[in-house]
Amino acid sequence: MKEGIHPKYAPNTFTCSCGNVIKTEATIGDKYIEICSECHPFYTGKSKMVDTAGRVERFKQRYAPKAATPAPAAPVAAKTVAKK
Repeated sequence: MKEGIHPKYAPNTFTCSCGNVIKTEATIGDKYIEICSECHPFYTGKSKMVDTAGRVERFKQRYAPKAATPAPAAPVAAKTVAKK
């Protein structure tokens, strides 16, 4: 490695708006972040699926396993009247 061309890699602290403090090493310095894995809805299980114009229901209906449907009844043949 060449000397003097690489950024300094040092211990840093990332502080979230929820109060969570993450200690790591990076080249960018201490930072304040808005959201972390402790407060993000995806990781906490509080996420909501936003349904726009019924798309989720249509998707579930389209790709749901098909239930076994009974076979349609055979068509009844028209009775012919025999002439004597």
